[in-house]
Amino acid sequence: MAEKASRDPQDIPGSSPDENEFPFGYPTSVCEDVPDQKYLCTNCNNVLKKALQTLCGHRYCSACLSWLVRNNKNPVCQKCREEDPSTLSEGSLLAEERAFGDAAINKEISELRVHCVTLGCSWCGTMKNFEEHQTLCEYALIPCHTGCGHVVMRKKLADHLENGCVNNVTVCHKCKQSLSSSEYHKHSCEGSLYREQKHVQAETPSNEKSRSVLSVSKDGCRFSEVGCSFGGSKEKIKEHEKAAVGTHMLLLLQYMKQLKADLCTASQAANGFIPQSELNVNGAEKSISELHISGSVGTNGNLEVDCLTRTSVPGDESVLQQLVREKVISELENKLHVFENIVAVLNKEVEASNLEITAFQRQSELDKNIIRGLELKIAELHHCLTQKDAGLSRLHKNLLFSEQASYDGVFLWKITDVSRKLQDSVTGRAVSLYSPAFYTAKYGYKVCLRIYLNGDGTGKGTHVSLFFVVMKGDYDALLPWPFRHKVTFMLLDQNNREHIIDAFRPDLASASFQRPVNDMNVASGCPTFLPLTKLQSQKHAYVREDTLFLKCIIDTN
Repeated sequence: MAEKASRDPQDIPGSSPDENEFPFGYPTSVCEDVPDQKYLCTNCNNVLKKALQTLCGHRYCSACLSWLVRNNKNPVCQKCREEDPSTLSEGSLLAEERAFGDAAINKEISELRVHCVTLGCSWCGTMKNFEEHQTLCEYALIPCHTGCGHVVMRKKLADHLENGCVNNVTVCHKCKQSLSSSEYHKHSCEGSLYREQKHVQAETPSNEKSRSVLSVSKDGCRFSEVGCSFGGSKEKIKEHEKAAVGTHMLLLLQYMKQLKADLCTASQAANGFIPQSELNVNGAEKSISELHISGSVGTNGNLEVDCLTRTSVPGDESVLQQLVREKVISELENKLHVFENIVAVLNKEVEASNLEITAFQRQSELDKNIIRGLELKIAELHHCLTQKDAGLSRLHKNLLFSEQASYDGVFLWKITDVSRKLQDSVTGRAVSLYSPAFYTAKYGYKVCLRIYLNGDGTGKGTHVSLFFVVMKGDYDALLPWPFRHKVTFMLLDQNNREHIIDAFRPDLASASFQRPVNDMNVASGCPTFLPLTKLQSQKHAYVREDTLFLKCIIDTN
């Protein structure tokens, strides 16, 4: 993760693109299947990386959109320009604040099946794991971190550092010869070890600092005295020291091994005995301060001799302690740097998430406004439909009225479903029926009939009751009142043998025949018009096929 974080600053596009920093998406060649067009960036035509959708509906990589906006005064969507330049609008202008993260497309892209295109690598997986694999792929070609200029496979980097890297060398502290790691292990040279030890013991604290293996050179690495030959500017040396901590620890370990062996040999020569040595070095995981040598003499009993006692080599003991401290400090600095990079990456992610949330909130508000507008339109349309339905109902009634209306005072009323309607009258569901309105003349009285199939008043349950109703008409103001014309009822025998006839003249004092104040006056007529037994008799054909006919004649003379 630290390696990924440390590369982030290089991924940020500069003011002008070059071959190393142009912001492309994922290459389409990594996909196992040909990716759909909706997954491709409008700018780089690669698979979208952190997809953003513009107001015109096209998609860009986050870095591509950022680069286009930064390097163009008035950037216009390339897709809109290609499709129809004449239809370019404000929505075709590109701006980072007007684009929002396309979470749905990003999720679909993260699930695309991909494979590693590095020669020799057989890795397959999903796009969300692709970048992580790229940082770990053993077959990927990477530059050597020592600055030697070689590019090697990641899995062969250790072998390169051990045998082939010209910058990964160790300098013999006796003959000052630069050797590779493998050559250094086999190297041996003669010299006055006793003189070197004596020189070390006689060294004063005033010149310890100048002799320290970590002394800083103007043009070289601080570890040059233990075999690192890297040189360059201060910035490059600083980057090198951060990147080559493992190599420096290996050089220090080798140096201390050789130093310890030399000191033990010198001690043996000076005291005239041969020690039985034991080197206790467990690599970079244990402190170098644990380095010790023990010896014994067989003739005078057991005697332990420390080759690096405080009294014999106080300067080197101080150097070892300083190395341990600086190693710990270096590791802590590296961890701090890693955590700083992680925090920086997380901050960027949080900022990007905040921008996406803001964009979603704006889009949500726009959607809510659109929904409210549509709801108002639907309510208006529903109101209009209700009014139109009412109008159609009125027109239907008027049409039926026009078809059935009579304007000469003679009206024939056909009643169907007599059995059902008679049963409804008995149960009280529909006690009476009204006929359509008819007129005594074109501009005359408006009247209708009302029938009780199960009777009303004195004829209830025994007779059919038939009544005459005066209705409120459009021309009542021009007509004489009260209504005074003779009214005749007829129940037609459908065999044309014996019709039932009854007639009456209006009671001029009755309110039923005065000018109507409401829609219709109180009905008046014949409560015992026809016995029910006679209506249902088989001798007469008043009801045939469940239908009867009533006729009303108004004497208009």
